[in-house]
Amino acid sequence: MTKITTTSPRIIIFDTTLRDGEQAPGASLQPEQKIQLAAKLVELGVDVLEPGFPISSPGEFAAVEAISRQFQQVEICGFARAVKGDIDAAVRATRDAARRRIHLFLSSSDIHLKYQLRMSRKEVVAMAREMTAYAKQFSDQVEFTAMDAARTGIDDLIEIVEAVIEEGATMINLPDTVGYALPQEYGDMFRKVREGARGGAGVLYSAHCHNDLGLAVANSLAAIQNGASQIEVTVNGVGERTGNCALEELVMALEVRKDSLNYSTGISMEQLYGASRAVSSAMHFPMAFNKPIVGRNAFQHESGIHQDGLLKDRSTYEIMDPESLGIPRNMIILGKHSGRHALKDRIVRYGIQMKEEELEVLYGVFKETADRLKVVSDDLLLKMVSQATGKRMQNFELGEVQVQSGSAEERTASVTLRHLQEDRESTHTATGKGPLEALITAISQGIEADIIFGDLELHSLSTGEEAHAEAAVMVEWEGKTYRGTASHQDIVMAAGLAYVAACNSALSEISIA
Repeated sequence: MTKITTTSPRIIIFDTTLRDGEQAPGASLQPEQKIQLAAKLVELGVDVLEPGFPISSPGEFAAVEAISRQFQQVEICGFARAVKGDIDAAVRATRDAARRRIHLFLSSSDIHLKYQLRMSRKEVVAMAREMTAYAKQFSDQVEFTAMDAARTGIDDLIEIVEAVIEEGATMINLPDTVGYALPQEYGDMFRKVREGARGGAGVLYSAHCHNDLGLAVANSLAAIQNGASQIEVTVNGVGERTGNCALEELVMALEVRKDSLNYSTGISMEQLYGASRAVSSAMHFPMAFNKPIVGRNAFQHESGIHQDGLLKDRSTYEIMDPESLGIPRNMIILGKHSGRHALKDRIVRYGIQMKEEELEVLYGVFKETADRLKVVSDDLLLKMVSQATGKRMQNFELGEVQVQSGSAEERTASVTLRHLQEDRESTHTATGKGPLEALITAISQGIEADIIFGDLELHSLSTGEEAHAEAAVMVEWEGKTYRGTASHQDIVMAAGLAYVAACNSALSEISIA
């Protein structure tokens, strides 16, 4: 397993995907899902895992308890308000962890004290002191979070930090709870607390940044440059409101710019994409196309100028190697901005040789089609090549499709599959819990290959009566990954066509993903 290895100072990666990340509206996870994702996070190489908020529900307690027992190789963090009942629950839930930390939080800003806690600063400092001392009885490692630290006056912040350090806190977390701070301000806060608090040089510091102004990663980097040794992150940046500092973005910023930042992590880069997709799937949170590092368009290029540069040398327009991050290689997207270089390269990858005049005719048809459909899939491209050369380039083509839907428990799909190389047709019927499952099962019966259906993405390309759905399907065959895309006004048909396209790619023994 390849890890980022360097003599640079090591940043502790504290993952709170299963706690703060799950607090995003609609992201709720079942205990078994948390355990599955915890396995992914441990494999990814996080240093500290915060699996949940034990006091919040019996299911949450059970998940934290199970993860603490199962994953002995990682430090487990029990999250709690500065309240004895919360601390007791966190202690019980993490009692089987090989290494554990109790994580307390208490508001520190005037805004929170006045409107939420309705307590005086003296009372809050006393509570912080008392509950830190209480938690210290159960764990040598105690993290204290001064909630809304970024909007707390520096003298008030130093006062509460000094109090918890005196009572044994070993990690001080200064969060930007509402994503308000600018990088310069946030970095200065860490420097001033470290230098100004009694005992401040003898503890570690952590940053926990929210992304309300899109500055979570920038603020986390500023904290590192001002003495923070731990950054609290979530996979895909999930979390309340606009989310948290994204694990994959922080890690790659440190890796790509280590010439300037000179810090490292223990994250296994090749596991980033798999962890990202696992979290996205479990939480039913699709990622934006332009999401850095793991988004669909992060390593895809349609511009003819960019495509030409990439075909000559990847470094012209890519600062990271997607395959080293576990991302299937698919850097060239054929669309209306694509040039002849990209089109010719894609055809050559299929072992197809065309005369210049044939290629020119194909390019004209391609551009006309791309103007209409936005993106030309490999399946559609091969149909164009077949028409231009008179040779069949595909194994299968989807013919007549009938899907019976309704309120019954099972749906039925009947398909006609054209076997182009054998010049015959076959008809297949299957049932499923939904129309897509029924259709994919029916198609699989006709293809008769051990192709594993992986992922399906559906997106609307337009609105109104002429709206089309775009489907992208990933399949696995003989240890390799293949991708097929298609668009259609019927979303079920789009998915079926994309699945056949992916299977055609697999059976042509050319990986286009």
